[in-house]
Amino acid sequence: MTQPTLAIFDLDHTLLDGDSDQLWCQFLIDEGVLDGAHFAARNAQMERDYRAGTVSVQAFCDFYVGTLAGRSPAQWQPLRQRFVQACVLPRLYAGTPALLQSHRRQGHQLLLSTATNRFLTEPTAAALGVDALIGTDCEVGADGCFTGRTQGPPNMRAGKIARLQAWAAAQGQALAGRHTVFYSDSMNDLPLLEQVDEAVVTNGEPRLLALAAQRGWRCISLEHKDPS
Repeated sequence: MTQPTLAIFDLDHTLLDGDSDQLWCQFLIDEGVLDGAHFAARNAQMERDYRAGTVSVQAFCDFYVGTLAGRSPAQWQPLRQRFVQACVLPRLYAGTPALLQSHRRQGHQLLLSTATNRFLTEPTAAALGVDALIGTDCEVGADGCFTGRTQGPPNMRAGKIARLQAWAAAQGQALAGRHTVFYSDSMNDLPLLEQVDEAVVTNGEPRLLALAAQRGWRCISLEHKDPS
């Protein structure tokens, strides 16, 4: 039996007008959890380094996972819920729901694949109604609190390929011979864009748009309700 198309979506700047990690840090500053005078500049620099592709995968993920250190998932839950409702869901691109619905109507399997940690993005994935989520995993210590370290390979750059393969294996699914499509805005996702059957540059950054023109990849914008 032929498996349905696997439609894979990056989150930040692809389906969402913003970066979940950046928004989370600003939210924590506004809530008084993080010291804005100390942290805001580091947060902005990390975003610049990510955009430029100059930060290492581990350094990037550790920086943001580190904001969770010292509290348990249950202790973070009220803040996480307020964050998603106030800062994430209102920033979904206008065309995001229609894009996801078009794949659902075709019977495709929808997978959200993001470098942002799984704890922060689980509510977003649930709100989007995707079938599965792959995010960077956070280590939890013996005391039940986040340690501030990642667990396993981060879901970023080439790691998105490894994590996708591991996810498929865990589901008892084969990727070989299955049609795959991946939507992303960023050069950081180039490894997976080059691996799938159909790469779709979405709200693309200039370097990726230029590469897409050379490769003949489809380019769309989700800023309006009808993706085009």
